[in-house]
Amino acid sequence: MEIITERVLAEAWQRTAGRHPLLAEVGPPPVVRAEAELEEWAERAEEEIAETGEESGALCLLLDEDGTVHGHHDPYLEDFATRDLDQLLYLIAEAGVRRRGGSPEEVADALGRIDPGWGRRFRGGGLDDPGTVEPCGRDPLDGLAWIARSWRDQSPYTTLAFYRAAPGHTVDAEQLALLYGAEPGQVAAGTRLKDLRAVDDGRAHGDRQWKSCCFGLAGEWTFLLHHETPPGAFADKEAYAALGIKESVHLEATSAKAIYTFDHVRDGRRVDDDRGLLELIWYEPGRAPYPRGGELDFLNRAVRRAELDHPELTDSFELYFHALEQSLGLRLPRRDFEEGEVRAAYWAEK
Repeated sequence: MEIITERVLAEAWQRTAGRHPLLAEVGPPPVVRAEAELEEWAERAEEEIAETGEESGALCLLLDEDGTVHGHHDPYLEDFATRDLDQLLYLIAEAGVRRRGGSPEEVADALGRIDPGWGRRFRGGGLDDPGTVEPCGRDPLDGLAWIARSWRDQSPYTTLAFYRAAPGHTVDAEQLALLYGAEPGQVAAGTRLKDLRAVDDGRAHGDRQWKSCCFGLAGEWTFLLHHETPPGAFADKEAYAALGIKESVHLEATSAKAIYTFDHVRDGRRVDDDRGLLELIWYEPGRAPYPRGGELDFLNRAVRRAELDHPELTDSFELYFHALEQSLGLRLPRRDFEEGEVRAAYWAEK
């Protein structure tokens, strides 16, 4: 494999751009050699934003001595790292075409006119050519995305937590709720949300809803929705381990601070591309939200498919939640929530 240098990149891009007029106005991004130069580039980009009032969406390349190229739209967050020249040329073209504006569908069409493989690659959301991708063909608000808008305002709950066991097994929803601190009598009685709402015409539940939870099983995942977690939750570590949880997803909303987070743990390890707790608020349609080719690339692919399959969805959180459903299988039973049939309980009084 040819080692990428500034000269190799410049010559390769000149050949590539010369083959199609759509790339005529897309110049190669700046190349820097050190972190300090990257920060200087970021400062100039911020000055441009201050002057124009618009995000530049510019790409900068940090080139290592061994030919590894790190792509940055932000000096502190890496978008990709590659030593593959063909892959790098695609990523430069994608960033350049996106900067010209347009919907994800328009970007896909433009890249497809330049190179059919590039068009398929963009539509697939990954770094390889996925071939023909079948459209979703389903109601995007049927599985998980139906709750996205209200969740942004912490309704019905602040935390949407999902737990999955090893293949062929499920996490016991009742035991999970009890370990969190649900009232044992209500769990044993099979209390449902409509039962909590029926007391005193709903006024009692309105006062205590902040100290309640809903739980159940949807597909392979056990869900537990709640606001605050009571003191002493998970005190019985052995009982928690006995649930056989192998994977979990937590979605947390703090509307007053506009903080919305996604936390995915598998086999005791956070899946985060070493970024820590992931915030959702900055998601930009048409741009992969996570490092390309990283451990969250499955979500890049799912988000892109959601954008292209459902252009009618203008709310980015609905798109993101649909992508979580398609990639991980997360679901919540909409009718059970709407009709109050979902299992529910208050936290036990201490």
